[in-house]
Amino acid sequence: MADLPSGLLEACVVIGASSDKLRYAYQLYQQSELTDFPPLEAEILQVHAPPFVSKETNSIGPAFSRVQRRRSFIKKKRRDRHVETLPNGEASNRSDTSSVTEDISVPKDLDLIALPQLCFPGGLQLANEHKEDSYHFLVFTDLFGNRTHGVVVQYYRHVQSSRESGVQNGHRWNSSKSRLYAPFAVCIISKFPYYNALRDCLSCLLVQLRPARQADIEETIKEFSAKLSLVPLPSPGQLHVSFNLRPLQVVLPSREDQDRPVIDIDMHLPFLCFSHTTLLQVLSCLLQEQRLVFFSTDWAKLTLVAESLLLYLQPLSWQQPYVPVLSRGMLDFLMAPTAFLMGCHISHFEEVAAETEELILVNIDDGIIQSSWSETFDLPTIPLSAAESFMSRAECLQLHYDLELCHLGACTDANVLRSQRRDWQTRLNTQIQNITLELVVNIFRGVQDFLNHEHRVFNSEEFLRTREPANQSFYKKVLDTHIFHSFLRDRLNRKWDTFSRMEQNTRDHVHRNRAMTASPRRPLMSDLSKSGYRSYASPNDRLSKKLGASLPNLEHSTNDSVIAVSLNRPTSLRKMTPDTGLKFPQKVVKVFRLPDFPPPLAYHYVQNYYSDMVASLAKAINTTPPQESALLARYHYLRGLVNTVSNKRLDALEDFQSLYKTDSDIFPSQMVKSLVDSLPEAERLQADRRPEIKRLISRVKRDQERERAHHTHEHEEAAVKRFQLPKKYMQLEEFVKCIQESGIVKDQGTIHRLFDALTVGQQKQIGPELFRVFYTIWKETEAEAQEVCLPAAVLENIEPSECVFKLSSSVKTSRGVGKIAMTQRRLFLLTDGRPGYVEVAQYRDLEEVKVSSAPFLLLRIPSLKLRVRGRKEAFEANLKTETELWNLMVKEMWAGRNMADQHKDPQYMQQALTNALLMDAVVGSLQSSKAIYAASKLAHFDRIKLEVPMMVPKTTAETLKHKINPSLELAAPQAVDVLLYTPGQLWVSVGGGKVMVFDASSWCLTNTCHVGNARVNCMLGVDKDQVWMGSEDSVIYIISMLAMVCNRQLTEHRAEVTGLATDVDKYGQKVAYSCSAEGSIMVWDAPTLQVKKHFRLSCDRLQSVSGCNGMLWCCSRENIMEVWKSGSVKHRLSLPEQQRGSMATFSSMLLLPEREELWSICADSGEVCVWHMKDVSKPFHRVALPDCTGCFCMIRVKNQVWVGGVGRSSVTGKIYILDTEHYQVLKELQGHNDKVTALCSAEDRYVLSGAGKHDGKIAIWKVE
Repeated sequence: MADLPSGLLEACVVIGASSDKLRYAYQLYQQSELTDFPPLEAEILQVHAPPFVSKETNSIGPAFSRVQRRRSFIKKKRRDRHVETLPNGEASNRSDTSSVTEDISVPKDLDLIALPQLCFPGGLQLANEHKEDSYHFLVFTDLFGNRTHGVVVQYYRHVQSSRESGVQNGHRWNSSKSRLYAPFAVCIISKFPYYNALRDCLSCLLVQLRPARQADIEETIKEFSAKLSLVPLPSPGQLHVSFNLRPLQVVLPSREDQDRPVIDIDMHLPFLCFSHTTLLQVLSCLLQEQRLVFFSTDWAKLTLVAESLLLYLQPLSWQQPYVPVLSRGMLDFLMAPTAFLMGCHISHFEEVAAETEELILVNIDDGIIQSSWSETFDLPTIPLSAAESFMSRAECLQLHYDLELCHLGACTDANVLRSQRRDWQTRLNTQIQNITLELVVNIFRGVQDFLNHEHRVFNSEEFLRTREPANQSFYKKVLDTHIFHSFLRDRLNRKWDTFSRMEQNTRDHVHRNRAMTASPRRPLMSDLSKSGYRSYASPNDRLSKKLGASLPNLEHSTNDSVIAVSLNRPTSLRKMTPDTGLKFPQKVVKVFRLPDFPPPLAYHYVQNYYSDMVASLAKAINTTPPQESALLARYHYLRGLVNTVSNKRLDALEDFQSLYKTDSDIFPSQMVKSLVDSLPEAERLQADRRPEIKRLISRVKRDQERERAHHTHEHEEAAVKRFQLPKKYMQLEEFVKCIQESGIVKDQGTIHRLFDALTVGQQKQIGPELFRVFYTIWKETEAEAQEVCLPAAVLENIEPSECVFKLSSSVKTSRGVGKIAMTQRRLFLLTDGRPGYVEVAQYRDLEEVKVSSAPFLLLRIPSLKLRVRGRKEAFEANLKTETELWNLMVKEMWAGRNMADQHKDPQYMQQALTNALLMDAVVGSLQSSKAIYAASKLAHFDRIKLEVPMMVPKTTAETLKHKINPSLELAAPQAVDVLLYTPGQLWVSVGGGKVMVFDASSWCLTNTCHVGNARVNCMLGVDKDQVWMGSEDSVIYIISMLAMVCNRQLTEHRAEVTGLATDVDKYGQKVAYSCSAEGSIMVWDAPTLQVKKHFRLSCDRLQSVSGCNGMLWCCSRENIMEVWKSGSVKHRLSLPEQQRGSMATFSSMLLLPEREELWSICADSGEVCVWHMKDVSKPFHRVALPDCTGCFCMIRVKNQVWVGGVGRSSVTGKIYILDTEHYQVLKELQGHNDKVTALCSAEDRYVLSGAGKHDGKIAIWKVE
C-alpha cells in the first residue's frame, strides 16, 4: 500500500461535557439549587478522521491522509449503576444510564489524551447567557520533535431538556429560568500551521451549526471534516490553493521554498505587543535557550506570538520543549529542568513567579519581560550593531492596515475585502521576514569562516575572538545551545538556505562598508583564505566600460594586494526603509481554485470530484507557456497528488516525472518510492510500455541503492566538533588533521613542511606541549598584529588593502630608530617618538637580502642589509637576535613576489606570507639553536628560486594575463574538468558535481552549486538564462543563470552524458543536441525540453556532437562520424595510420565550416590532423606540436586554433596556438604544472585554460 500525501486534515475532534453531566447540571439549575456553575470535566465526544469513504476493491481510500493505520480511542463513561432519581422522585431505568464504553477510531499517530484540557485551558464553564465564539491555537510535539497544529473554536449551545416542552406534572416551567448554555469545542488538527485558513473553515462550520438540530450536529461536522480531507496541500512555490466553504473562499498559501515553513499567520503581532527593545530581549532569550513563559489573558495570543517569534529566528529552529498553551492542570510542566517555551493565563503570573526559579516571564498584554528572580532583565543582549540595524528598519514598518484603506472606497464583497487584507498581510510578512533574517545574518555573519568541512570542526575560540568584547557573554551562551548546534550542522552540510543567500548577497556590501571606516589590521588566517577569491583583480583589471558587464579588461598588471583588510566594526547607521538592500524579485503568485465540494460521503461523487480537479489542472497545464516552468511544476505536482489519492498510480508517476524538467526541487521522493513499491504486477507491465515511467522507476531504484550506501555515513553528517588542542603525540597524518581543524592553514604541502620544521633533530612526532606552545604563539602574534594602530600620516603612504602582519622590536637602522613593519607588499620603518613613515622597500624592488654585522664599540651586532633597486645606499637594521628570522622572512616574501609577478598569480604572494608567518611561530616555539634551521624548512619559494630558477618563457609571460585558483580553500588542488564562458560569468566544473561561478569583471567567486555528485563532462549555454550540464550520472542538469538555482533535469539518457551542442533547425527554431557514452544522441526542443528525435550510433564511447550544414558530426574514441539528421551514418573517419595503436584515441574534434575543414587531436599523440569535410579518407595536413605527448582539448578563436595538451615532462601543461591559414604553430605557452584539460573563449578577446589535479588553476590568456 502506498503512503498517501499529507492533506489539510488529520482529524476533527469535538470536545464538551457529556450529556449526562449536562442534564444533571440542568436539573439542579432548574430547581434553583445551582447558582454558581462549577467547571465540568471536558471529554472527547466525536473524532472524525480520513478516509471517510472507500471502495472495497481499492487499496487506497480516496482522501488525502498521511496515515491509514488506525487504533481505538476508548472513551469510558462511568455512570452510577443505581437507578437515577429525578427531581420529582420518579425513577428512570433508561439504558443510557448504565456504564457504557464507546469505541472511537482515530489515526494511530495522534494522542488525544491531553486534548480536552487544551481545548478548554481555563476549564469548561456553563453559562446562563449566550457567549461569543472564541478561537485559540495549539501546537503538539511528539517524541521526535515533529509538530502538529490545532485550531480550536469554543461555541455555546443551549442545553435542551424534555421538560422544555412546557408542562411537567401539570406545571409550566419558567422559560427564562430554563435557559442554560454549555460550551463545546471543535478542534481541527493538521500537520501544517494553517492557522488563518483553518480559523476561516471553523467560522464557516459555525454558520452551519447554529441553525442545526441537535441530532444533525454530528453528521454536519462529519461532512465538514470529509470536505477538508479532500483538499490537497500546495507544493512549495508560487501556487496557492483555494476552496469554497460558503460563505467564505479559503486560501491555503504555499511555502515560499522547500526549506521554509508554511506561513499563515499575522507576523506583525509581536511588533504590536512589544517595544523594539523588548522584542530583541525576547529573541535574545530564545537564542540563549532560556526557560521562557508567556502570559496573556487571551489564549489565542499565546500561540500566535510564540509562533511569530520562532519564525523570526528562521532558519534557526527551536529545539527545546514547546507548549504555547498550558491549561490550569498543566502548570507543573513549568518545573521542568530543561530550557522550554510555554504559555499560560495571566492569572497564574504571581503563582508561577513565586514558586519557580530561573524563569524568563514575558507579559504579552503589557509588553514586559522580567525574570522570576528579579523585576529587571540582566541577561546578555543581542549585539548592538545588529540590534541598531534591526530597530532602524523596524521603525519603518507600516503595521496598521487602516492606513492602507484611506484611499479606498467601501467594498460590498466580503471575499474581496478579505483578499485585499490578505495581500497587505503577505507584503508585511515578507518585509518582516527580510528584516528578521537580516538580524540573524548580522548576528551570525562569518560563522562559516570558522568551519572545517572536511573534518566537521567549528573553531569556536577563533570565532569568539572576532566578536566585540561587549558581545562575548552573549555569544558564549549561544554557542552552547542546541539551536546553534543545529544551525552549525546545516552550515557544515553546505545547506543553501535563506541565511546562506542573504549572507552572500550582503557580504560584499559589508566588506565595502568596513573598508571605508576601518583602519587596516592583520586579518585572521580564515579571512586571509576566504578573501583570496576577492583579491584577484585590481580596479585596473575590472570591467572594460566598452563591453558593459560582459568582459574584464586585463591589459594591466595584476594588483599587488593579497587581501582586503577589514574590521568587524559596526558602520554608521542611517534610517532605512524596511526593504533597503533586502528587496528580492517578487514572484507572481497564482491561485488554483478547487472545484466545488461534492457530497463528501459518497464514493462515486468523490471520484467525480477528483476527475474534475484533474481536468481543471490539465487545462491549466495546457494554457501555461513552457517558459513558466516553475508554475507548470506546481500544476503537475498537484495533479500527481490527486491521481495518487484517486488510485491512478501510473498517471501520478508520469506527473511526478515531469517535475524533473520543470522543478526537481519539489520532487516528492518518498511518495514516489511508495507508489513504485505499491504497483501491482499488471500496472508494472503497463509501466514498462511507457518510457517516461520506466525511466522514473529505474531511477528510483538507483536512488534507493545510493541511499542504502549513504545511510552508513549519516551520523557523520550530523556530527559537529569543536576544535580542541591535542592530548597525545601526533604522527604526520594526525598533525595535518589537527592543523587543518585549527584553521591555521589548509594546504597539505605547507603543513608537511611545518611538520618537518617542528620535528628537526628529533623523532618525527609532535607532542601536545609543543603544539600548545606553537598554537599559543601563533594566536598571540596574530592578536598583537591586529592591535597595531597606524597613524593617519602612515596610512597615507600605503595601499588601502595593506596591513601590518609582523612588527619588529624597536631597533636602530640606517634610516633612523623605530620598528620595522612587514605588510603583504612592502617593508617600512615606523619611527619612534612622533610616529612617522620611512619607506624601506617594496618586495619586487629588492636586489639583495643578507645578514651582516654593524660595529658597536668593540662588538659586531648582527644586522639585516637590504639593497633596493634604484637606491645607492643599502638599508641596514640592527635586528640583533631577530636578524636571522627577518632574513628568512624577507627572502621568502621577495621570492613569492617574483613568482607572483612572473606567473601572474597573486596566490603565490599569499602563500609566501603564510610561510613567513609560520617561520615566526616556529622560531618562537622552539627557542633553541636549531630554531632558525627549522624555520628555513618553510622557505618554500626561496628554495625554489635557488634550486630551480623558474623563469617563465617570454612568449608565455607576454600572453598570460592572470590566474585564478578554484581550489583556494581546499587542502589539495582539484582538476578543472570543464570551462564555460557566458556574458559576464565564468563557469568552472571541478569534480564531484561542484560548479563554481566567477564574476568575469573581477574574477570574484560569486556562487557555488552542486549538480548531483558525479563529474560534469560538458557545459553549454543554451539561451540567456539556461546553462546545461551533462554529468557522469546520465542526467543533464539545467541551471538558471538569473536565479542561480539548479532545479530542472533531463533524465532521458541511460549512460553518462558526454557532449552538448546547439543548432538551428530548418524552421529557424533553436534545438539542442546531447550525446551519451553508449552512442545515444537526442535532439531537444530547447523551449519545451521535449525530445524531438532519438537515435543511437554504434561506436566506442561517443564523446561529443556538433551540428554543421544540416549534418551532425560525432566524435568517439575510434571514429569521427558524419551523420544524417535521421541518424544514419554517412561517413566514418578513422584514426590516421601513424596514430593507430592500442592506446591511441580521438580526444576532440573541431569544425571550421567556412573552410570545410575538420581538425582532430588524440590523447596520446602530439599531432593535429586536418581533414577535408568532403573527403575524410585521410587527413590532408598534419601539424606536429613541439615537445607534446598528448592533446586533450581544442577551440577556435578568430583565425586561430588553440590546443591544450601536456609536454614530454608530465608536469608541464602546454597550450599551442595554430594559424588556420598556414597550419603553423604561432605560439607555445607553458602556464600550468599539469596537463591542460579545458579551454574556453571569452568573446574572442581572452582564452581561459584549466589544468589537471596537480595544478588545478585557471589561466587567462590574451588573444592577439
